Amino acid sequence: MKKILIALLAVTLFFTGFAVLGNSKESIVICCSSEQFRNEEMERQLKKQFPDKNIEVQYMSTGKAATKVYTEGKKTEIDILVGLETGYMNKIAKNLADISDITNKSEIEYLDGLTPKDNGDLWVTWEKQAGAIIVNRNVLDKYKLETPDSYEDLLDPQYKGLLAMPDPKSSGTGYFFYKSWVNNWGEDATIEYVDKLHKNLKQFTESGSGPIKMLKQGEIAVGLALTFQAVSEINNSFPFEIIYPQEGSPYSLTGTAIIKGHKDKAGVEEVFDYIINEFFLYDKEHYSPELVYKGQTIAIENYPSNIVYANMTGIQDDKEKERLLDLWKY
Repeated sequence: MKKILIALLAVTLFFTGFAVLGNSKESIVICCSSEQFRNEEMERQLKKQFPDKNIEVQYMSTGKAATKVYTEGKKTEIDILVGLETGYMNKIAKNLADISDITNKSEIEYLDGLTPKDNGDLWVTWEKQAGAIIVNRNVLDKYKLETPDSYEDLLDPQYKGLLAMPDPKSSGTGYFFYKSWVNNWGEDATIEYVDKLHKNLKQFTESGSGPIKMLKQGEIAVGLALTFQAVSEINNSFPFEIIYPQEGSPYSLTGTAIIKGHKDKAGVEEVFDYIINEFFLYDKEHYSPELVYKGQTIAIENYPSNIVYANMTGIQDDKEKERLLDLWKY
């Protein structure tokens, strides 16, 4: 019996060794701040394109992803960042690799103003995220609420506990609403406004997609949210309505980059090149269609046209962002 056990142990160790060797491929880790379904599609396509590579696409909010890279630097397990808000990109610029040799080969022509002025060799534009006031018509009707037409309307007590917006400290979406208010009204008026708005809010959500999720569940009647997410749900028959305030649609830009020190890791350049040239086009066609490159057309049904955008001066300024977030007390 002892000899049999020893033999079985040897066989087990033999096959375990092969299993370890079979899974010894070093992972290429992509940190993406997009919605989970977009991340899953990216991972699916990458694994199909690169079946010999061990690719992981992980979700992390923009604030957490930036903090992680800023703190860990080149020691982080993250190889590629996708969809990180460009204000944060500026913040972590010293931890990003020079990608000019890759991007110079790209045939994609970005619209004027969408190439980073100071750090153009460190990342490329991924998307333009724009927002609006989104309402759930059924919830408005249920509580016999009026349809809000402006930010000021959201201060009406009738909406108390039925509003949500993303937290600017963790969400790029939340921050672009906040920055838009500062640009249009000034800091003092904005802080005063937020103090009043807070009384009506059910929640500051951690991510930009939070208000849409709450609208879908009927938890709130009104959310400050991303336009493309609202359109996606409208096309899924949710009773949403998109309302643009007179200040215009606020927005921010996100980018895609390689972490410094990870560029020479096997397969990273290949995967990055595919993401910024191939999956980029797929993502804009199917998910996030705000115009960012020349020749781009919006194929998504019911997407608003002739959008008037808000004054977003300074949206990519990381020092300005730090200063404004220090004033944010919630």
